[in-house]
Amino acid sequence: MLTQAQNELLTRTSRGAPMGEFFRRYWIPVLLSEQLPEPDCAPVQVRILGEDLVGFRDSAGRVGLLEEHCAHRGTSLFYGRNEEHGLRCVYHGWKYDVHGTVLETPAEPAGSTFKDRLRHPAYPTHEAAGIIFAYMGPRNRQPVFPNYVWSRLSPDQTLATKSYQDCSYLQGVEGECDSTHLTYLHRFFNGRDPRGILLEHPVSEYTIEETDFGLRLVAVRQPEPGAAYVRVSSIVLPTDCWIPGATKSVHFYVPVDDGASWRFNLNFREDGPLDKSRLSGAIEPWYGPDYRKLRNIHNHYLIDREKQKTENFTGLGLNFIIHDAMATETMGPIFDRSREHLGVSDKAVIAMRRYLLDVLDAFQNGGEPPNLVYAESDNTYQHVDTFGETIAGTNWRAAFPHLTRSRRETGAVAAARA
Repeated sequence: MLTQAQNELLTRTSRGAPMGEFFRRYWIPVLLSEQLPEPDCAPVQVRILGEDLVGFRDSAGRVGLLEEHCAHRGTSLFYGRNEEHGLRCVYHGWKYDVHGTVLETPAEPAGSTFKDRLRHPAYPTHEAAGIIFAYMGPRNRQPVFPNYVWSRLSPDQTLATKSYQDCSYLQGVEGECDSTHLTYLHRFFNGRDPRGILLEHPVSEYTIEETDFGLRLVAVRQPEPGAAYVRVSSIVLPTDCWIPGATKSVHFYVPVDDGASWRFNLNFREDGPLDKSRLSGAIEPWYGPDYRKLRNIHNHYLIDREKQKTENFTGLGLNFIIHDAMATETMGPIFDRSREHLGVSDKAVIAMRRYLLDVLDAFQNGGEPPNLVYAESDNTYQHVDTFGETIAGTNWRAAFPHLTRSRRETGAVAAARA
């Protein structure tokens, strides 16, 4: 368990809080591309890390992320006019570009240089795989956008969704580290469950290792003599969880504020078009136009007690995201981890918390956060992966030599094999 002080340290994410400043050093998801579908479309309100912002796509298709309130008198720019390469406040006509440059202050006298002495708070953005990311940290420490495999794929190879979580980001990340819940929370009855190996065979080897990007979790099962099923997950800083399933996926947990978060889900396929009909979200509608779940804590997730007896373990429908949300949201907005009782099966959760506390301590003492790259020549991530595969024997390190602990080791392995 954590002390109350440690719990506060990891869950407080506003500006000035250690974890809040840590988050701001990374590129984090803030919107789906579909929320800004075309140039000069309607602006969108965004609340991230306790900050109220507004996103817009200008006439050239560039995405801006501005402080929501106009620098003049504080009117919300959400109601502004998105026109002619800028967002114009409807109160007095002040106009801003995507960089926060004040383009016009119409009520000022002709020839006034007042606007040239102002700059509206704005954050850089980057669009990849149907998601709009932002960097909210110091301008002089802005890293390059990480060259993950999914960032280079075509639209037909990816699918991005998001949903509002009525709890701290940390509860979501902990759920991704908790492999034992797969046996119960997501269990189906009547032979409908496709995860036979995960349910029928216990883990024979479980490795948790620190890397230059975060943590790698490797679970090995032996479904038959002379073979091993290897399941690899990666916890990539700041809070990106790479998880194998029907497809490869990344679950991003981003604080709205201390007691709420967004879960962005990115499914991707590297070797061809993604069959989106196979994904759990395609089975039944599960969120509304505001990206809030139709099954949620306020309606008890529409639990069906009869289906809980006959269909699946929870009675909450077929979507794993709903199952996960029930488990994490019903803990409360910020769970008091000093009250819990952890067992041997919780070692990945414990390792993840300890790792976050260690890197946060180093950051507070002036250290550079891990997994930040400032030169394109260093921007390689072949060693970040997630999958579930069966191999001959049990030596997963030999079978997957790209699973090194650092990008430099990956380069050395590639050179040795050349």
